[in-house]
Amino acid sequence: MTARMTHDPFPLFDAWFAEARVSEPNDGNAMALATATPDGRPSVRMVLLKGHGPDGFVFYTNLDSRKGGELAANRQVALLFHWKSLRRQIRIEGPVAPVEDSVADAYFATRSRDSQLGAWASDQSRPLADRATFEARFAEMQARFAGQDVPRPPRWSGWRVTPERIEFWQDREHRLHERNLYVRGGGDGGGWTKGLLYP
Repeated sequence: MTARMTHDPFPLFDAWFAEARVSEPNDGNAMALATATPDGRPSVRMVLLKGHGPDGFVFYTNLDSRKGGELAANRQVALLFHWKSLRRQIRIEGPVAPVEDSVADAYFATRSRDSQLGAWASDQSRPLADRATFEARFAEMQARFAGQDVPRPPRWSGWRVTPERIEFWQDREHRLHERNLYVRGGGDGGGWTKGLLYP
């Protein structure tokens, strides 16, 4: 990477993300989340970005799920946005930390009621004997919380990825792609240093 000057990557992220929310047919906020066990065994899955800004990128999950366990054990993660309609990608790397309870509560309250009930009914990532068992558990939660607000389950919350590296990839003809890499702490005052990468 060739060091240039300190830049802020977030306005560019905001612009690309806004375009993706319009252009992508489904879930323009979908991103691949890569985690690893303490001994380095990787896994990856799609999650939805539910908040972002200079303080990080936020998503939510069951804390007892496979990814929840890996996040608790190894706090280094990577994110990937791939917007095929725009021929763009954004790669993000950095440590992850739990969001504050108040933040998780506020987001959970915005979910549809069935999604809230599903969070209570699901033992995410655990073996399931048959679909009917899950549907029965969902019906139990409907009855349990009938006529009242659904609180956030104690083992359901959010994580915030604090970016240390952000790469913006733009497709070009003949695979002569454009790659801009921002690295935190590379400039004076702990800002961002921007450079180019070969395609």
